Amino acid sequence: MNAFDTSIQTWLVHIAASSVIFTHAVHAVADFYLTKGVVPLAILWAIWFKSGDSQPWRREMVAAVLMSGFIAFLLGRLLALTLPFRLRPVYDPDIHLRFPLADETGKFLHNWSSFPSDHAALWMAIAVGIFLVWRWIGVLAILHCIVFVCLPRVYLGLHYPTDVIAGAGIGALSACIVTRAPLRSRLMQPFVRFMENRPSVGYMLAFVLFFELATMFDEPRLIASFVIKAL
Repeated sequence: MNAFDTSIQTWLVHIAASSVIFTHAVHAVADFYLTKGVVPLAILWAIWFKSGDSQPWRREMVAAVLMSGFIAFLLGRLLALTLPFRLRPVYDPDIHLRFPLADETGKFLHNWSSFPSDHAALWMAIAVGIFLVWRWIGVLAILHCIVFVCLPRVYLGLHYPTDVIAGAGIGALSACIVTRAPLRSRLMQPFVRFMENRPSVGYMLAFVLFFELATMFDEPRLIASFVIKAL
């Protein structure tokens, strides 16, 4: 662990020792889907249905933001699988830190590399995308991502600070690239037309997509893990 990670994580562990109630609250925040993804995804629904002359542009942006989040998530998982394995700090005895609720945190993540954070990648992509459409709400969305997604995972030892910084950088870059006008218009207009022409099918599929995003594709990943073990 580098000096940057060491200094931040040591300071956070000392905070953890001072308040049991605060620690349990952070643990709940890290686990609850409502505090991670449901709120920013609900904001995207508000942007989609907001009326006005710029509605076509906003709908293109919403589709692009969702695409950027999906790309950031996949890129984060791909890097975690291909880069050298990095043990999560909560499991690493060599860093000599006792993380709060270590026995209850990340029970199934021992074999998952820590770098980069796919949580930070996905939700920062969504937050930056919201910022590009709706500035002041976007600022709140970015703060929400930092406070309710990134910091709890560092506090509990699920990630090093550099893991979430790298993940957030991947998400922000993905959102900035995919929402650029030439790429956005070329890729997203067919999706928007499909939603407007086939709303019954479109919104049904959108519900499924938003559910999987909110739950970080937990069930598909669990199924994939079982299939890989079986093979």
